[in-house]
Amino acid sequence: MAGELPDNAKLVFGEHVDRAAEFVRLLTEHGVERGLIGPREVDKIWDRHVLNSAVIEELFNQNERVVDVGSGAGLPGVPLAIARPDLRITLLEPMARRIAWLEEMKELLQLDNVTVLRGRAEEGPIRKQLLNCDAVTARAVAPLEKLAKWCLPLLKGSGRMVALKGERAQEELDRDGAAVERLGGVNGTVVVVGADVLEVPTTVLIVERQTRRDR
Repeated sequence: MAGELPDNAKLVFGEHVDRAAEFVRLLTEHGVERGLIGPREVDKIWDRHVLNSAVIEELFNQNERVVDVGSGAGLPGVPLAIARPDLRITLLEPMARRIAWLEEMKELLQLDNVTVLRGRAEEGPIRKQLLNCDAVTARAVAPLEKLAKWCLPLLKGSGRMVALKGERAQEELDRDGAAVERLGGVNGTVVVVGADVLEVPTTVLIVERQTRRDR
């Protein structure tokens, strides 16, 4: 159940597990009424949403600047920010009611490493503000080609797009790989993380942005 603290949560979040538990409590109590999650997701918040998001922390280097595109309820950005307080994370979201939620989470959970920004990744002013990030992440936002079109321009050369995908991630890469390359994305790979702590590990699709000298 969402209200219980699973043993694997302690493994993933360590000393920050209480903050993660508070996020789960708030999402459990308010997520459905505020249109952040569906009613059937309440009992799956820990494994399917929070831990599923947090285990990607191993894919980021120390002190990186990360943008969570289409953050929504704060997934994966909030769990990632809790698990890795060294990361500087921008939660990018276009919808006002979700922005309000994200601002509340930043304050209530005391996430000093988080910035909340309203807008869309494809907007000129947003691109200018978020230029040269180390990494961009997204979860259940868009198919790979569209996601690459939005995310790759935010990255510095050799920066990475880290997209949480399902079991068909390789199919998506095979389908959209050529289009992603035309957009400046290289070295597309599918990796699985969290297999040692999650019953269903997280499948991630990683694409690097070409450096200028590679073009």
